[in-house]
Amino acid sequence: MNVPSFLRRIFSGGGADGGVRELAQLCDALLAESGEYASTALAREAVAKWRALDEGARERLFDVLAGYSPPEEKLKAAAAAYQGEPSSENLIRLQQASESPRRELFDRLNMAPGGTAALVEMRRVLLTRIKERPEWRPLDYDLRRRLRSWFNRGFLRLERIDWRTSALVLEKLIEYEAVHAVQGWPDLRRRLEADRRCYAFFHPQLPDEPIIFIEVALTRGMSARAQPLLDMHAAVDDVAGADCAMFYSITNCQEGLRGISFGNQLIKQVAEDLKREFPHLRRFATLSPIPGFRRWLEKNASRELLAQIEDPAWHLGEVPEALEKQLMQLCAWYLLRVKTGNEQHAEPLDPVARFHLGNGASLERLNWMGDTSEQGMSRSAGIMANYVYRLGELERNHERYFREQLVAASSAVEKLARECAPPGQAAA
Repeated sequence: MNVPSFLRRIFSGGGADGGVRELAQLCDALLAESGEYASTALAREAVAKWRALDEGARERLFDVLAGYSPPEEKLKAAAAAYQGEPSSENLIRLQQASESPRRELFDRLNMAPGGTAALVEMRRVLLTRIKERPEWRPLDYDLRRRLRSWFNRGFLRLERIDWRTSALVLEKLIEYEAVHAVQGWPDLRRRLEADRRCYAFFHPQLPDEPIIFIEVALTRGMSARAQPLLDMHAAVDDVAGADCAMFYSITNCQEGLRGISFGNQLIKQVAEDLKREFPHLRRFATLSPIPGFRRWLEKNASRELLAQIEDPAWHLGEVPEALEKQLMQLCAWYLLRVKTGNEQHAEPLDPVARFHLGNGASLERLNWMGDTSEQGMSRSAGIMANYVYRLGELERNHERYFREQLVAASSAVEKLARECAPPGQAAA
């Protein structure tokens, strides 16, 4: 296989340490190798070399990979041929000419034992600096495409997590939980009791690493507050009386898979599994944070309102009724009216709202002082949202959301938004 030399690219900009040089030689050899067994051996060695690189050496390797583009002359010739004669053969040649050699490199590295995990880690490291290094975006684009292919739903397996699950996986739940931190083993055990459920997606190449997990409480009625659900000393409820499944935490575990959607598939499959296990469940809902609301308020609300929020009495729950009403109206306005993106594809500014509404859920209710933790107060002003997943309406809501930018919301939330006196600047 005729490919540009990694070594020429490394030394064209100056020297490089031995680790990068050796890895570059391995990558060149891996791309040139046609034998399966030799390719696997080279890929295994390359993965080991990658893991041994320090932070600076990894960044130098990213510089090399980012410049590893399709040959320009070959691409131009293929494009000209297709423009002159748009035949299927010329289209195939154009597609082949536009493929970056690094995609083939990623495929071959993935053949090594531990190769998938190494490439997920590679993208995690890449994302930490990509805002400062826009020249790495083609590298991220190719790597994200390969990971999206390897981590599609067909390769993932859904597993229920309970107290009998391996300690290694349970430790990962404590480590990764991003919505409501787990306060040690007693807290985790309570979250896995009979009135709770926890499910995770796993990939065959990362058997002990959850990709994403969701925590569910089986309750009577739709929960409005997080703290009772998180009370590790709370009595275990009789699930026979439960009529609602509350999704109160969902966590993406692998930063290297950021931008690859798993949550919508997870929630829908969990809801279907729970419906089979508990036919008497009538509602599937979330108790969700509103992570951007407080930040938006600080940019858009009046000084007088912000001063009231900073009053120490606020954190004790001693809030005037008029202020409570005003904040609830502003929160409804924020979720329904404040958008990001262009007019053709405007979505809610709040990332959690985008996630659930894009899945086909509807915004059912806002809950005053739904999360009184320090984190809840600092990011959501204590307010939480219930999004409801009505299984028969998910597809319709999803289509209307993406085609018409329509947000499915209850009349109560719509009424709050209509009553709101919007701040002077209604967008971030």
